[in-house]
Amino acid sequence: MASGNTAAALEAIGLPVEHVETLTNSPEMLGGRVKTLHPRVHAGILARRDSPDDVATLEEHGIEPFDLVCVNLYPFEEVAGRRGVTEADAVEMIDIGGPSMLRGAAKNFAHCAPICRPAQYHDVLEELRANGGLSLDTRRRLAADAFAHSAAYEAAISTWFNAREHFPNSLVVSLEKVLDLAYGENPHQHAAYYAERGARRHLLSRVEQLHGKELSFNNLNDFSAARSLARELVLPACVIVKHANPCGVAAGGNVEEAYDKALASDPTSAYGGVVVLNREVEAPLAEKLAEQFVEVLFAPGYTEDALNALRRKKNVRILLDGERRAGEAGERSYKRVIGGMLVQDSDAEIDERDGWQVVTGELAEPQWGDLAFAWRVCKHVASNAIVLAKNLQTIGIGAGQMSRVDAVRIAVEKAAEFGHDAAGSSLASDAFFPFPDGPQIALEAGTTAIVQPGGSRRDEDVIAAVGAAGAAMVFTGRRHFRH
Repeated sequence: MASGNTAAALEAIGLPVEHVETLTNSPEMLGGRVKTLHPRVHAGILARRDSPDDVATLEEHGIEPFDLVCVNLYPFEEVAGRRGVTEADAVEMIDIGGPSMLRGAAKNFAHCAPICRPAQYHDVLEELRANGGLSLDTRRRLAADAFAHSAAYEAAISTWFNAREHFPNSLVVSLEKVLDLAYGENPHQHAAYYAERGARRHLLSRVEQLHGKELSFNNLNDFSAARSLARELVLPACVIVKHANPCGVAAGGNVEEAYDKALASDPTSAYGGVVVLNREVEAPLAEKLAEQFVEVLFAPGYTEDALNALRRKKNVRILLDGERRAGEAGERSYKRVIGGMLVQDSDAEIDERDGWQVVTGELAEPQWGDLAFAWRVCKHVASNAIVLAKNLQTIGIGAGQMSRVDAVRIAVEKAAEFGHDAAGSSLASDAFFPFPDGPQIALEAGTTAIVQPGGSRRDEDVIAAVGAAGAAMVFTGRRHFRH
């Protein structure tokens, strides 16, 4: 039994079908808005076969029970997401009867099977052919899928209606599984990757794995951090991330030079890291990468010779970037807390130097470049965050410290550990310096330019200390905490 276009489609391929109006004794009305919303339909779906009263009611009214309900909901998300779609056209794609029938069948799963997605058809048909019916476990699983499917559908509609509200009173986030992961943060934890339903893009959209082991939770967490930072770099660049923090970032005349500089930033921390490149990988660079222990490698292309060299390392996960659109504007950020979520806008940056204020000293153009580079990297480092940069290369990073002074000290010590000369370096701080002691450590190491938000009650003391050292400092008026 079918209604409207479904019945017509079945007849067109030669399948016998009974139109729903023969059951309801009522024609479709209101342009198809009302066709299955009828007691004779829903009684057949909801009747309990083990209830004498329900069976007697069906017999009294001449209603046959339904064993299976198969519904493809109207394509609301597809239509509402089209450019230029009218509100009226989107509203017509809000299915009413379909979700009602699915929910009814799911509620009565002990006697009726709900089918909500074409991906389910094969397994259902195979079980029907083999056993002549569906097991209770199968129907229970189908019921769970039906309620989740209906809930996600309603969530998409709610999100569309709430698009004018920045933070609506009710926020429904619907997630769809993309990938089962090898394991979670630790090997004893099971994990999967879910994408936000309706999102125009997500972490693994248009990403193809060419080689290597299954991706793990930590792989994707690091990959997300590295990819987000790499999107902000226009020149040939390399980002190396370990434990969700960049440990080496650089730009160069070509991507091989950028990789060499990024690796040299902190070769110890780079061991077992995620490497993201924004240019095609050719054979010479691939040979270098093959010498390193790399967990995940991501680039917009690989020559055949490069792939042959990289595939000698059987475990490295080689990912191909098929996306050409950068930026994350408009995305929300979600952070799980006990019993809830913290929700905020993504930390999208305005153009560098727009509103920046030089509060002491003078800056040459190369210093401006290093400050902008360090500031972009700093945004992606866990707070408290300090980035030392020189010639578009990170030479020291202090991440995730409770004290900003300690973060500066770690960044300076990292630079010295790997032989980087901090003389003439630039420093970025994700938040203001409350005292001159933090900048003083870097100034004594040779830093000549600092970028920070400003806004401390002791800004004048910090400005005086930087000026006395003959260095320059810029206030951005914007901080970049990342917890």
